[in-house]
Amino acid sequence: MGLYEFQAKTDDGRVVKGELEAANEAEARIRMRAQRLTPLRIDVKKGAGGGFDLSKMLAFKGDSVSLKDLQVFTRQFAVLVGAGVPIVQSLEAMSRGARSAGMTNILKSVCADVERGRRLAEALAAKPAVFDRLYVNLVRAGEEGGVLETVLNRLAQYIETSVKLRGKVKGAMFYPGAIVAVAIIVISFIMVFVVPKMSAMFLQSGQELPALTTFVVNASNFVQKYWYIMLATGIAVPLSLKMYYDTDDGRKVMDAIIIEVPVFGDLIKKNAIARFSRTLSTLLSSGVRIIDALDISSTTAGNWMIEKALIETKEAVSRGKTLAEPLAKIPYFPNMVTQMISIGEQTGNIDQMLAKVADFYEDEVVNATDAMTSLLEPILMVVLGGVIAIIVVAMYLPIFNMASTVS
Repeated sequence: MGLYEFQAKTDDGRVVKGELEAANEAEARIRMRAQRLTPLRIDVKKGAGGGFDLSKMLAFKGDSVSLKDLQVFTRQFAVLVGAGVPIVQSLEAMSRGARSAGMTNILKSVCADVERGRRLAEALAAKPAVFDRLYVNLVRAGEEGGVLETVLNRLAQYIETSVKLRGKVKGAMFYPGAIVAVAIIVISFIMVFVVPKMSAMFLQSGQELPALTTFVVNASNFVQKYWYIMLATGIAVPLSLKMYYDTDDGRKVMDAIIIEVPVFGDLIKKNAIARFSRTLSTLLSSGVRIIDALDISSTTAGNWMIEKALIETKEAVSRGKTLAEPLAKIPYFPNMVTQMISIGEQTGNIDQMLAKVADFYEDEVVNATDAMTSLLEPILMVVLGGVIAIIVVAMYLPIFNMASTVS
């Protein structure tokens, strides 16, 4: 969470200034509109959490909870509530059998709050690092509508789908990553241990080395001399990019670049549509108002460019337009998606139509990831194999020259 300074206009036209906490600028704008304020200017407060905080990154998080832990808790909670077990007893039972110490601490705290008279949604909202706005709002809707079991089952299904989709994407990217890692290790071993011994033998022979061999020997000498600089660079560059992306400005710049990258940008768009559609469908089917549902689902797209467009969509809907109208103007949303949403609005089954859109694009994300992996594998094999082949040829050229001289 970062601290933001803002300047905004009230309903009666007054300009006010203030500060608020939010995960990013998009959420800060949402919170301001919830207070009936029209944002004029939002800036990260200097010295406050808008940028990268190394101390937070290195700090031990005793209450950290994985998405898998949350999935198991939600499913168990739904079963207990459906069986008629009171909420306090359910929380106590699950805290004793939680999968991690972090979840145990969280559940004990939530249980204590509920025992003191707070509603379940309010107790969960006090733990934003674990229970996000989507989770809290769905639980609140379930409490108010008397359908908490149904909502918890929908939440569990939503989280299970998210976990499964992330697992497939990560699994598909593991093999290319493993190929690159092994190739780097092999090439480094050759350059550090094999090439120097062979180059020493060539120098003792006194013959003039071919240009390719000279290049490889010089590269080997460079690696041996400056290996620590290369290692530091290999660590510092990704870390610096991560630090920059964690800032608001960095996220805006990098998301705008990433979404335009061929192949990978298309995967980002499909994933954003799938997440937005699934979240909005889950919220609407649980009885959350469409404006509140758009507020929440707009922040789940995962790309700042798309999130910004979805926030503008929410504002258009709040002015009386249908959801399909502003979505049709977003270049990242295909016509098929907006047409299906329009049909859903006309028939009154928008939540079901959004679920179908989510199903389709979740499959598209998996297929696109598999296609990208299939494309990367031969390219990586050719490039890395070519590098190793060049090194081998460079080392054997002097041997061939010596053999021809002897002949």
